[in-house]
Amino acid sequence: MRWPEGFIAVDWGTTNRRAYRIDGDGRCGDEFEDDRGVLSVPTGDFGGAVAEIRARLGDRPLLLAGMVGSNRGWIEAPYVPCPAGVDEIAGALVWADEQAAIVPGVCDPRRADVMRGEEVQLLGAIADGSVSPGSLVCHPGTHNKWVEVADGRIATFRTIMTGELFNLLREHSILSDLLAEPAGPGDAFDAGVRDGLAHDVQAQLFSIRSRILLDQARREDAPSYTSGLLIGGDVRIGLEPAAAATQIVIMGRPELTRLYASAIAIAGREPVELDGERCFLAGIRQIAERIQ
Repeated sequence: MRWPEGFIAVDWGTTNRRAYRIDGDGRCGDEFEDDRGVLSVPTGDFGGAVAEIRARLGDRPLLLAGMVGSNRGWIEAPYVPCPAGVDEIAGALVWADEQAAIVPGVCDPRRADVMRGEEVQLLGAIADGSVSPGSLVCHPGTHNKWVEVADGRIATFRTIMTGELFNLLREHSILSDLLAEPAGPGDAFDAGVRDGLAHDVQAQLFSIRSRILLDQARREDAPSYTSGLLIGGDVRIGLEPAAAATQIVIMGRPELTRLYASAIAIAGREPVELDGERCFLAGIRQIAERIQ
């Protein structure tokens, strides 16, 4: 089957993968998500893992993005340096075989920073007009990205390890017994955001425990306050380059974009939320259209 007749797009991360059957008219005909991330592929048997995808979605060409192109994935696809647009990305595809292409990540050598997977969503949102020229884009996740867009390309970006830091605090810190319950929006989260925007996060972390010991805070509020504190600090750093007129866009999974949108609103800005899956599909179509 030729690419114009349809293909399979895969967003293949470290712990999960999402696969979509894109039909010849550009619409998503079928999809699935599972926990078969690159680290779960037995002894690097990506050929077998790809065969599983085709068994579920059909014998079509594959366009693979995310950690499948890392040094822990199938075949390493070297990073494309900023500024990077869809033409640069499509021109640097790495072919695992005649019917499977891997999307490269993007690097910012000036900041020694890298991304894999987020670039497809970003380019999709730029292509469909959801992100205007000169926007600042926040992509929440384990390693949150703040991306400056210029002339329809990824101009520069920085990564803040907010999600991973929260997980480390939950599992391996003196606060772990306080953070077992889920975090979510509400008064405690908002209070944490305000403290994260105003103060050094490192200096505030120990007070999460001490305020409970001194009956100045409720134990049940600790997870949401901590989440808000970390996200508030993240937003303070991320918004530094944004002028008053800069559009602030948040893209990703709704449960994460909602929290960041709330924090950005507390910081006095009006964010726009975008669904990351929709943006990924728009971006992967843009890349596929450029395959000869």
